[in-house]
Amino acid sequence: MIYLDNSATTRQYDEVTELMYRMARENYGNPSSLHALGFDAGNILFDARKEIEDLMHPGGVVIFTSGGTESDNMALISTARKLRRRGKRIITTRVEHPAVLETCRRLADDGFEVEYLNVDSDGYVEPETVREALTDDTILVSVMTVNNEVGTIGPVLQVSRMIRDYNKQHGSQIVFHTDAVQAFGKIPMDDVNCDLISVSGHKFHGPKGVGFLYMNKDLKLPAFIIGGGQENGYRSSTENTPGIAGLGLAARMSHDDIYDKMVRMGEVNEYLRRGLMEELEDVHLNGPLELGYSLHDSGKRCPTVLNLTFAKTRGEVLLHTLEQERIYVSTGSACSSHKTGDSHVLLAMGLDHKQIEGAIRFSFSEFNTIEEMDEVIDRTKAAVTRFRRLGSFR
Repeated sequence: MIYLDNSATTRQYDEVTELMYRMARENYGNPSSLHALGFDAGNILFDARKEIEDLMHPGGVVIFTSGGTESDNMALISTARKLRRRGKRIITTRVEHPAVLETCRRLADDGFEVEYLNVDSDGYVEPETVREALTDDTILVSVMTVNNEVGTIGPVLQVSRMIRDYNKQHGSQIVFHTDAVQAFGKIPMDDVNCDLISVSGHKFHGPKGVGFLYMNKDLKLPAFIIGGGQENGYRSSTENTPGIAGLGLAARMSHDDIYDKMVRMGEVNEYLRRGLMEELEDVHLNGPLELGYSLHDSGKRCPTVLNLTFAKTRGEVLLHTLEQERIYVSTGSACSSHKTGDSHVLLAMGLDHKQIEGAIRFSFSEFNTIEEMDEVIDRTKAAVTRFRRLGSFR
């Protein structure tokens, strides 16, 4: 099996699976209980939180959630509730994840004004475009760190500095949020001085159903889920202790030798891109050509993603053809793969229907190898050639 759908989800580290099994069997106390078993569970939460906070920019707190979607919802909805008396203007981009875009649409129904910024043909929003959109009644800006479909690294460092400067100059309180679901565990995040950062565990070899929202400790959002007051009152509900323990371990393991892992993924990514574009005609790269290895490389492509359009083919047919060879890829975001219609990301980048219909996303992890890519190139070439020869494209 060759797994190249790591932007949808990753295989858990074996150490994470073993830890979670042991936790469920032995450390099953409720962290809110007053006895020793509950106290031990509380210590596990404390340790996991500390492991994650050490990987982030100083001055923030970690709120455990059920994953990236909840973290995005919490960031946007709670900020809007907190600041609605100051203003009702929200700024985001047209290539955000549906967890952000759908939340913005809900907020628009509630009376907020949302501006969706355009991107260029690489899926990149220029920092100047963000700056020009800022107004006195702006309360929230949300720009993703790494795009989940084409891998473009967003200008989060530049926008973060810009908003801090704007707030100082104008006496404003604009909150900056970034969806870092495709970045954390793949690109170091300790330089990112954002107010809010959303992360999901299953994107970096951690468990599904658990993630976190990093929050500037001075922001103090209103509670998102009310009840027993867990997570310092921000998100009530009995904590998923085994999942959080696995999240903390996966966070630490994914950051071990992170630069070396990124370089290796970049080599695998580039080997596959070159191989497919040399072996086949009419293959188009969707997203930036140059790879980037830090958030200072905004506008470049994260080594974890390669999105290609194979002209005169259908991506869904290629996906299932490769699946028969036990090669697993994607046609786009798995979070919206069962919806009809073209990718909103590729549409925003200027692609037409036929270009989008022939697009395939290959997404990598530290476990992929050059040797695997040789087989992927051979199998993809055979599938595309056969499809084009049959003339099935309409």
